[in-house]
Amino acid sequence: MSEPERGFDETLSELEKTIAVLADGSAPLDELVAAHQRASRLLAGAQTRLAQLRARAEETAKLLAE
Repeated sequence: MSEPERGFDETLSELEKTIAVLADGSAPLDELVAAHQRASRLLAGAQTRLAQLRARAEETAKLLAE
């Protein structure tokens, strides 16, 4: 199942919540595995979105410098 499209801040918040579940370690093993998989997907999405935002910022800075 794919993650719905969300903003960077929302993705980061969800990632932090998911990492908290992993750090606590008290959930059943199957839930911890699912949380790890979710964290991996969220991290990949956040990295992709951050790269897009960085590219936009660099493009804007370049246009402003002209």
